[in-house]
Amino acid sequence: MRLHLSCPAFPSVPDFLGHVLFAATVAVSTLFGAAPSAGPHPTRDRPNIVLILADDLGYEGLGVYGSASYETPHLDQLAATGIRFNHCYAQPICTASRVQLMTGLYNQRNYEGFGYLNPDETTFGTLLREAGYATCIAGKWQLNGGGMHADDPHFEGWDDPNRPFAFGFDEFLLWQVNSRRDQGERYANPRLLKNGHEIPTNPSSYGPDLFGDFVLDFINRHRDRPFFVYYPMALPHEPFVPTPASDDWADEALRYDDKTERFADMVSYMDQIVGRIVAGLESAGVRENTLIIFTGDNGTHATITSQMSDGRSIHGAKGLMTDGGTRVPLICNWPGRIASGEVTDDLVDFSDFLPTLLDAAGVAPPAALALDGQSFLPRLLGQPYAAREWVFSHYWGQRGRTPEGAQEFTRNQRWKLYDDGRLYDIARDPLEQTSVANGDAEAVAARKRLEQAFSSVRGR
Repeated sequence: MRLHLSCPAFPSVPDFLGHVLFAATVAVSTLFGAAPSAGPHPTRDRPNIVLILADDLGYEGLGVYGSASYETPHLDQLAATGIRFNHCYAQPICTASRVQLMTGLYNQRNYEGFGYLNPDETTFGTLLREAGYATCIAGKWQLNGGGMHADDPHFEGWDDPNRPFAFGFDEFLLWQVNSRRDQGERYANPRLLKNGHEIPTNPSSYGPDLFGDFVLDFINRHRDRPFFVYYPMALPHEPFVPTPASDDWADEALRYDDKTERFADMVSYMDQIVGRIVAGLESAGVRENTLIIFTGDNGTHATITSQMSDGRSIHGAKGLMTDGGTRVPLICNWPGRIASGEVTDDLVDFSDFLPTLLDAAGVAPPAALALDGQSFLPRLLGQPYAAREWVFSHYWGQRGRTPEGAQEFTRNQRWKLYDDGRLYDIARDPLEQTSVANGDAEAVAARKRLEQAFSSVRGR
């Protein structure tokens, strides 16, 4: 059953015409009518929530996960002062993950095609706004139906510039809302819609900076009430082009030059933007009462190979059901509430985020939603809870595939069972090269447990 909740009137916010330096954020916000912070605000019962979703970043993309290829000091620090999950699993591609993340439901229940989320679905934005949160989204959208063919019934409405409002967001700055054609760039001189209207940009405008500025302004203007920021980043998705911190950004002709060696620059810039948001929360006086969650929507692009500090090389496998396509970073930070330096092997999949956000906000999910996910907030707060024994994936997300060609698996930290009977010992065989046909008693027991997990999911 889908719940369709009404959308209240939405406010307008000022247009940003270029990159605003962080040092000027408070002054600029004051200019547009937001009073500067007089100091930290008292702790409120309900936390602010900032959910950041990197685009095409597997777990091997961060230093704190053992990468030797990238510099991510801000995210490493969030992990050092918060909690890091070793076993978080997304879907193999972006839209499939976003649909599951935003609704708390597995893909077989509401994934209808690439680039599409049915407007009748209830999202975490809808539920948090109904609970009194100010809500915004910035970054990549890709949910209007732009991946459909023109004769597909889902294609209708692909060019609706206001659809993000219907999913619970008071304000937005997004790329790929009108995603069927003329979507433009996401990096240099991007084509972006702000609250339904295209904003002017120029060759020196950089999309991720504009998204970051928008988020910082939203935080500044809503510091006196609970807010929810959902930031599905454009970075570090290909094309692999220069960032404003790259040496070749100065040459305007190279700003659209796609080379895989620039991926490291893009990961570094992604990390810098996260650092700016953390600093912005501190400047606004709300950092102590803000839960930050960072994850990735699927594995790294297949052309990227990352070197690990233990000598391993990990190849990106976006689009595949292997660890390289589905295992993503998950870092959560909440000063004074999440203990520093926590590392956990607890299982999380993308259906768990919506119930976790609602749990943090003190909101009970409507029973009619019949969520697949479960809250991992108790783990963040060091409280006892029944951790997941398995995660599940139902995937048919690539263009040209159909539901009849879907793949499914259930897995735990070590064992992984596909719907066709293949069983893998991922701890020993992460590339899934040799299926365990019969195996020892441990393998037999694992198969039985994961078969029961399949039965549980299919019975919903």
